[in-house]
Amino acid sequence: MADEFDIIHRYFAPLTRGDTAAFGLTDDAAAIPTRTGYEHVVTTDAIVQGVHFLENETPENIAHRLCGSNLSDLAAMGAKPIGFTLAAAWQKGIGQGFIEAFATGLGEWVDGFSFPLLGGDTVTTPGPMMFSLTAIGEVEAGMALKRGGAKPGDTVYVSGTIGDGALGLLAAQGKLDDLPDTDSEFLKRRFRRPSPRVSTGRSLVGLASACIDISDGLIQDLGHIAAASGVSVRITADRIPLSRAARAALDIDPSSIETILTGGDDYELAFTSSEEPDVGDAPLTAIGEVTDGADVRVTGSDGKVMQLRSGGFNHFAGT
Repeated sequence: MADEFDIIHRYFAPLTRGDTAAFGLTDDAAAIPTRTGYEHVVTTDAIVQGVHFLENETPENIAHRLCGSNLSDLAAMGAKPIGFTLAAAWQKGIGQGFIEAFATGLGEWVDGFSFPLLGGDTVTTPGPMMFSLTAIGEVEAGMALKRGGAKPGDTVYVSGTIGDGALGLLAAQGKLDDLPDTDSEFLKRRFRRPSPRVSTGRSLVGLASACIDISDGLIQDLGHIAAASGVSVRITADRIPLSRAARAALDIDPSSIETILTGGDDYELAFTSSEEPDVGDAPLTAIGEVTDGADVRVTGSDGKVMQLRSGGFNHFAGT
């Protein structure tokens, strides 16, 4: 395997796309200018082999999950991406072809979101592999979307469809064998290659009273809004938007509604607003309302409050 500096020069320096803040990855850090009237939004996510991506996952898909989860955090704050730093811990003895393919996957995000690599570190490890990405964005000063701010009377909305990520993991693990191949492949792709709602988040600045990305499960993430805002959230299961593939999985196994509600990995946005949003770049669905209290409740098709075994993904328990 080539040395660290050769790998940086060959595969990762090109991902700066010439951004002067990165100094060609030849210095100890990046220097990012701040525009008057804006503030930086900074977020870091790490993904670990066997925990956040499958042991045999392709390097391109690893890069997509890493970038997607981080950009989703920026989207939830209403921030425009500026750039990122990357810390990569490669399995000892990994081939350069794997690293090159990973860099190619990153490059799709670099070009698709004008999101250059600004710096980082690369090391080897006996395993498992781990990648940590710090995403930097900017938003108008004082206008960042936050989890606190929801008020009784606000409507609860979600973007896109819910449950695809969690069902996609099950499909990738071979646990949805009864599902038609086209539906299974759709769900797998939704898990492996999330599509963060960056432009939607930007459109919600000044409109949403509270916002979060759905990474740890709809119920748990709405619980974060409820806790930060000091309110209760009431949602109706029948109003939650589902893809055709998720609906097919639900038809086969009605108990999968719990996976849909609590499974995570959708990287859609959940937000509250007193106004009817019309952002024009993503499907939005009203699924409930904000009330007085301090919890999250889901009403089933029978009109009764659903009792869920799991609240969502726990990063320390791994569930």
